[in-house]
Amino acid sequence: MLPSHDRFKYSGIKQRPVFDWPGGKRLAVYLAVNIEHFPYGVQCGVDLDRQTQPWSQRSWLWREYGNRVGAWRLIDLFDELGLSAGVIVNTENYLHCPELIAAHRNRGDELIGHGRSNAERQIEMDEDTERTMIAEVTGLMEKADGRRPQGWLSPYLTPSLVTTDLLSQAGYSYVLDWGICDEQPFWVDTSDKPILSVPYPIELNDQPAIAYRHNSAAEYCDMIVENFDEMLRRSAEAPLVCAISLHSFIMGQPFRLARLRRALQHILSYKDQIWMTLPGQVAQHYHSLPPHLQLAAR
Repeated sequence: MLPSHDRFKYSGIKQRPVFDWPGGKRLAVYLAVNIEHFPYGVQCGVDLDRQTQPWSQRSWLWREYGNRVGAWRLIDLFDELGLSAGVIVNTENYLHCPELIAAHRNRGDELIGHGRSNAERQIEMDEDTERTMIAEVTGLMEKADGRRPQGWLSPYLTPSLVTTDLLSQAGYSYVLDWGICDEQPFWVDTSDKPILSVPYPIELNDQPAIAYRHNSAAEYCDMIVENFDEMLRRSAEAPLVCAISLHSFIMGQPFRLARLRRALQHILSYKDQIWMTLPGQVAQHYHSLPPHLQLAAR
């Protein structure tokens, strides 16, 4: 047999219990915004229009555009549309641009753990180093935000073999690292106690779409609309989570914002049929379901 993670069993979506989201809704929709900071002069991050070099000032400055301008433009758009967001954030941003983090905190957005910096990948850490990093991130966010983060996404979606165990031990209630394989939450076994996986997109993620596949803003936003429409139709059969992941330095660009506005307006035209929510609220609702409606790990 092939090696396995041994954390959850296969489950086809047609063979699962059926439940509702709050208000009898069947489609939950959330926006995630990634806010990142990199050390200057260190190789990290992908370039948009050329092969990534060992390091480049232009690549660092592209991310900094997101912190100085793009993230604020996205906040304006969310304010305009009355939307909240799950903010997946490096804790280096708490030190580098605290005003930006405070703006998200003050508008009631959910702050989600995302390591110290995307220059660090958990898959490259030994267990003690990773445990220390998770504790440092959790403590800093709790002190700054007045509450512990509920959720975690590993930088670059590159968790180590023990990341899920360490997050469960640290008291996290959900992870996004496993979520790209499903459109519903499910339980993941750990060495401590099971932790919930909440869906997270790799297709409806602007970085792989625009930086890797070179989709235009129009193509990416058409993907958002068409994915939403199909999931809304499919949700008559089963409750689903439609997740959209944005990066402040990508979709915060003015010409892309115009397209994003139209896509989000389309989604909101169905607001009576959907649950606009946050990933932490998805996790809380799933936690509250009777056990026979939840998808056990094993």
